[in-house]
Amino acid sequence: MNPATALATVLVDELVRCGLTDVVISPGSRSAPLALAVHAESRVRMHVRIDERSASYLALGLAKRSERPVALICSSGTATANFHPAVVEASESGVPLLVLTADRPPELRGTGANQTIDQMAIYGSAARWFAEVGVPEDRPGQVAYWRSLACRAYQRAAGPDGPGPVHLNLAFREPLIPDGDTSWCESLDGDANGPWVRTRVAPPPIALHIPPTRRGVLVVGDGASNVRRYIAAAGMAGWPVLSEPNGGGRYGDHAISTYHYLLGTPEFADAYRPDVVVTLGRPGLSRPLLSWLRRAEEHIVVSTDLARWPDPTRSATQVAQAVEIPVASGDDSWLHAWRQADQAARAALDAVLDASGTSEPRLARDLVDALPNGALLFCGSSMPIRDLDQAMRSRRGIRLLANRGASGIDGLVSTAMGAALAHNGPSYALLGDLSFLHDQNGLILGPREPRPDLCLVVVNNDGGGIFSLLPQAGLRDPFERVFGTPHGVDLGYAAAATGTPYTLVEDLGDLPKAMRGEGPRVVEVRTDREANVAVHARLRDAAQTAIRASVAEA
Repeated sequence: MNPATALATVLVDELVRCGLTDVVISPGSRSAPLALAVHAESRVRMHVRIDERSASYLALGLAKRSERPVALICSSGTATANFHPAVVEASESGVPLLVLTADRPPELRGTGANQTIDQMAIYGSAARWFAEVGVPEDRPGQVAYWRSLACRAYQRAAGPDGPGPVHLNLAFREPLIPDGDTSWCESLDGDANGPWVRTRVAPPPIALHIPPTRRGVLVVGDGASNVRRYIAAAGMAGWPVLSEPNGGGRYGDHAISTYHYLLGTPEFADAYRPDVVVTLGRPGLSRPLLSWLRRAEEHIVVSTDLARWPDPTRSATQVAQAVEIPVASGDDSWLHAWRQADQAARAALDAVLDASGTSEPRLARDLVDALPNGALLFCGSSMPIRDLDQAMRSRRGIRLLANRGASGIDGLVSTAMGAALAHNGPSYALLGDLSFLHDQNGLILGPREPRPDLCLVVVNNDGGGIFSLLPQAGLRDPFERVFGTPHGVDLGYAAAATGTPYTLVEDLGDLPKAMRGEGPRVVEVRTDREANVAVHARLRDAAQTAIRASVAEA
């Protein structure tokens, strides 16, 4: 057996023994040993994408939803560079990826040889761990090295303290395909009972105990873990819960769905300063919330990884791997005031949305309301996730994901595809037109590829709608070309290029019917950027008026 085939066969086998179930491959010559080893491995599900960027985000979506490592394979050269954005997102959002890049052997590097670039630690600090595997050789001891390396890579990607991407660079000499010879200088077999190296998870950390208080608040941001346990504890303590949609905590009687407007109203934010705030994950959607956190007297950040705790406001006073929120005695006036203001704001917001016709915030609200229990919703990182944050009601029964690690708009179609493939149930996505166009290649599926049940709802305002809500909108002369970036693309034709079913919705009442179907499909909703600005202004004014009245009444 040639060394390239031996290494690839052993590596894939050991990763499967560790628990690997999905592998994403982009075609290439130098990566042939790995691709053929995966193709021959019946215990994994193989996905092939012709575009490395789409492939990497597909793997990201699979790993994000399944919460287990997914392997990603490409050839040498610029193929490896196309993985970089997804590796950055995986690093920032704590998603376990196993990046396996094929490479030329050392004697070809620095010579101008075809498809040879410097791939050593190409992802820099975005990779949790990097290893140059070395050119495989037919000599004793290689199998133990390869198998132990695979176990280490899998466990480093999985965490458990801080999951993220791991990069193995594999240099192969020719021949790159099996030569018919199965002999090797030692047994290629692994341990009959499982992985070569067995790791044990450490016992749970000792929790930080907080003094009992009714005047506490639980904030849930992106990437939060153990959410249900903390939601239950906050409920027993009488704390309101302020959860971003992708935090997974916007449900139940204590969820405050209008916190963006409550904390943006000075009369409320000043009157309801808590004794303590406990934050799970990384909040980053609401500027009023971030400003409010900066003024917190006691702000406890919960993070399993004490080397990478999230604190974008630099307001953390304590960081702990776990926190114990005790039951507090006393009246419930604190929670009652939050809920009363939340109900007033919600009624005002819904009245504006119901009268707004087809608007982006109303689409976000109505889409979530229309989803069946057990559904997955993947949301775009720019305006769609903010519309959800500001307009979505509290509800149970859905899983909501977003790429909010680095918050880029690239690769979102592919990430949604990957998440849908890992989800056991119907899947949906809410994306902007620029995000959709940025990853049109994500719609390209070969005839033998697994096809997800995914409805992509695309908000088309012919450009970058979020900039119309930012100070750049005041620069009237350069704004439209530099920030608005109208494209004039007919999304129906873009979908038709890949044979993806397409529906245009002109009345949001028709949205539930338009979303029905099977497999990948696109639903377009057209909006106007200037009208969207006006709707957001009316929402803010109506909510603040209602909140001030609630505060005065209290």
